[in-house]
Amino acid sequence: MLLVHLESKPNKTIASEQIRGIPITNNQCPIPNYQTMNQQTQTAQLIASLNRQEQLLQQLISVINKPRLGFSDNFGTTRIYCNRSNGCLWYTLANGSTPVAIQQTALTGYLRELKFERVQRRGKEVCKLLLTIEADGMYLLESGHDSHFSKCVLSAIASLDHKQLKQPVTIAVAPGQDEAVLFSRLYVGSEYIKSSYNDATDFRETSKLAINNVRQANQVEF
Repeated sequence: MLLVHLESKPNKTIASEQIRGIPITNNQCPIPNYQTMNQQTQTAQLIASLNRQEQLLQQLISVINKPRLGFSDNFGTTRIYCNRSNGCLWYTLANGSTPVAIQQTALTGYLRELKFERVQRRGKEVCKLLLTIEADGMYLLESGHDSHFSKCVLSAIASLDHKQLKQPVTIAVAPGQDEAVLFSRLYVGSEYIKSSYNDATDFRETSKLAINNVRQANQVEF
């Protein structure tokens, strides 16, 4: 009987692939990278969570911006006179003529507009600085264009970035040593915005910068 000896030959394909470092299994399928898959899953979950937070934030903003319905004693814009001519720091006028002192010394809200306007006061045309504040209602603060109150608030607003003015600001009043002098202090959050001025200060340029900062802060971003 003739016996034939068969010599098994190595699988050159598998050997060459192993040499190149390619992981091989019996069914020739690559081993999945579970670490990468987990990272991708966590990233997707994070993006979904951020999207939900953004939706909730938009819903909250829309609720806040809705007008207050029903009866109210605070309708329209309340004009606040910032001077000490009536024995107080600032006041409103009841029935257009009777001064009503404001007991609180600070007003917090969003600064919506800053402008100068000529108005009639005691039969004379005078220039006033007007600040529009949106809080629980709309408030219009009026002060003499060259008063210490106006110079303080203009200097402070001019020193801010318009992005800071997107936050609520607090305007506080403080009496001066002279009975006719009223100062203002401006806060962003709890931070007091310290500003200084003197006789050499160019308030025309300071006013332009302050007005521009408020205008930019209230522009709608797309």
